[in-house]
Amino acid sequence: MFGNPVKWLFFILTSYLALNVVISMNTLLTRKTYIVQMDKSAKPEYFTSHLEWYSSKVQSVLSEPQGEGNADEEDRIIYSYETAFHGVAAKLNEEEAARLEEADGVVAIFPETKYQLHTTRSPMFLRLEPEDSTSVWSEKLADHDVIVGVLDTGIWPESESFNDTGMTAVPVHWKGICETGRAFQKHHCNRKIVGARVFYRGYEAATGKINEQNEYKSPRDQDGHGTHTAATVAGSPVRGANLLGYAYGTARGMAPGARIAAYKVCWAGGCFSSDILSAVDRAVADGVNVLSISLGGGVSSYYRDSLSIAAFGAMEMGVFVSCSAGNGGPSPASLTNVSPWITTVGASSMDRDFPATAMIGTGKTISGVSLYRGQRILSTRKQYPLVYMGSNSSSPDPSSLCLEGTLNPRVVSGKIVICDRGITPRVQKGQVAKEAGAVGMILSNTAANGEELVADCHLLPAVAVGEKEGKLIKTYALTSQNATATLAFLGTRLGIKPSPVVAAFSSRGPNFLTLEILKPDVLAPGVNILAAWTGDLGPSSLPTDHRRVKFNILSGTSMSCPHVSGIAALLKARHPEWSPAAIKSALMTTAYVHDNTHHPLKDASATTPSTPYDHGAGHINPMKALDPGLIYDIEPQDYFDFLCTQKLTPTQLKVFGKYANRSCRHSLANPGDLNYPAISVVFPDDTSIKVLTLHRTVTNVGLPNSKYHAVISPFKGATVKVEPEILNFTMKNQKLSYKIIFTTRTRQTMPEFGGLVWKDGAHKVRSPVAITWLTPLT
Repeated sequence: MFGNPVKWLFFILTSYLALNVVISMNTLLTRKTYIVQMDKSAKPEYFTSHLEWYSSKVQSVLSEPQGEGNADEEDRIIYSYETAFHGVAAKLNEEEAARLEEADGVVAIFPETKYQLHTTRSPMFLRLEPEDSTSVWSEKLADHDVIVGVLDTGIWPESESFNDTGMTAVPVHWKGICETGRAFQKHHCNRKIVGARVFYRGYEAATGKINEQNEYKSPRDQDGHGTHTAATVAGSPVRGANLLGYAYGTARGMAPGARIAAYKVCWAGGCFSSDILSAVDRAVADGVNVLSISLGGGVSSYYRDSLSIAAFGAMEMGVFVSCSAGNGGPSPASLTNVSPWITTVGASSMDRDFPATAMIGTGKTISGVSLYRGQRILSTRKQYPLVYMGSNSSSPDPSSLCLEGTLNPRVVSGKIVICDRGITPRVQKGQVAKEAGAVGMILSNTAANGEELVADCHLLPAVAVGEKEGKLIKTYALTSQNATATLAFLGTRLGIKPSPVVAAFSSRGPNFLTLEILKPDVLAPGVNILAAWTGDLGPSSLPTDHRRVKFNILSGTSMSCPHVSGIAALLKARHPEWSPAAIKSALMTTAYVHDNTHHPLKDASATTPSTPYDHGAGHINPMKALDPGLIYDIEPQDYFDFLCTQKLTPTQLKVFGKYANRSCRHSLANPGDLNYPAISVVFPDDTSIKVLTLHRTVTNVGLPNSKYHAVISPFKGATVKVEPEILNFTMKNQKLSYKIIFTTRTRQTMPEFGGLVWKDGAHKVRSPVAITWLTPLT
């Protein structure tokens, strides 16, 4: 057809260019959800409401409707925000979004962001459940009036954890409602679950309509994650709670007298920022005191992070916001939710474990963990053939990872198969092995997981082992012609030492957004946590798991976050006048940094002690937090002044300043001067700067007449001096200031860590201290 090569080349080139133009045009014209922040104070008087003004702004930038009519324009706005944030979420194409960003009254525009969930014994471990009934945490507290908003996958209202027997009437300040939908009616709310709402418009705009046959378009939780986190926050006591016999005991939330408001923002395909933002905005207007958010979506600049901006608005309204740190550990700088007005929670183990063993043919018994309880039991008197499909013991490959379709039934049938962790969920590997005919599985950690063991409710007999033991078993299987093994399950064991230990998966600092803000803030239990579960899904969360349980055991910073949310609710009940920053300060300055063997906290991913980049201020100690002695309070304006040190433009600062018409007071010499309970000083790469001074102010919340003296740990690279070294308080709520002078002695290549403690004989008010020397540019 095209005999002339030049014509042929010309045809290909023009076709390619035309295709690119079409693709580019489609990209420009494809509608996506954008969050539009508006300057509330700029509304012209001739508009009767802010929503009318917002709508007119959106309609003014729309491309000409192509025969769709005005209904199309109205459908563009999917949410309006009025409390913690001001503006709308709207479906726009790129051209329309760009035009709107230039319009008067528009503060900022954020594209939709996808977030992911960060996926009993803990009250006793946290000493919240002493044997005597005269505990300060007893029902005598007015924690019934504290409401915790849980942003998650919804709630399973029939769980005994949400029984409202004995609870008083719903607090009069509560303005929330109980939204109804499939399998969720008004009666599913009660004096425990005081509100339930759903947010799906952003999700549907991004992924299409929810299939209501497969998913509840209502507050009902079929995933289980939201039910688990809500019960951890404020579940009522349930005696005899267990998972298939494991972890038997009384399950209860951190604040069993507090109320729960469930905000369903996560669906089968994820959680979207416009829905999350709408939930935060609605929750604050409803009257929550605490927000528990066990999800995250990476780190972006403060002014580009819609969750951070919404949390700032919530904080301004007096709401404490607790977020999970993320499950990106042990990689450094893997944190999410790092804004200083958010309490960022890492995960640790407890002193409870679920031991299991693998005995190999050599007679060696290897310790591991498991939550397996099923009809298929392996005899401990018999050895079963053992197989490893990998080529060597050090580097996993598709077969060794037991990915779907990689196991040959003729090779693994009737055998115990060794699977490496990675890529797919741990329980799914067991399902793949089971379908290939395996009688059992040994799940081996790789270098990424080290020696940390997480127990799972497997579908076949399975034991998880650490990396070192895993290598030993794999080497045996690869080098022995007739390798054999058997597995045994030993139930629940308490009193495990050492504990707590920083979970390997718990995301780590430093906080590269602002090195002067040490993150995470605290650790809380996040490994093998028992709490309520959905009735719609088996404990392994696999579709093929037809078992149904009332409680499940999960691990993740998703589990540690609601522990802190619940303790914050208790502190709010005891000290209703405390600000969110005061509650955070009490949690941080009373946290402990030694385990139950009296040694420094350890890191599950390493043999060395953990650092504040791993554990923050330390592990929460609720009983001490009740009476911290001193607090580091921070007002909303202080946080705004901190943002003024972050090299943001006036337009970017408007994102945070518009609600209260804030402006920079230039009260902080540098970001490290924010009155944060953790202290982090950063020496710039200019080696001539040898001395840096940070300032702090403490408020006396203990006895009126109190005398505190400072104790600072020694550092190799710097001398540290506190002035004054003694603080004399003469009244309650009195504020006194001090400064910390850091003088470089020898610049260190790695950060140095220590602590500053203020002691008065009854209290130890501890702040972690980090000193960082930036490397000079060559």
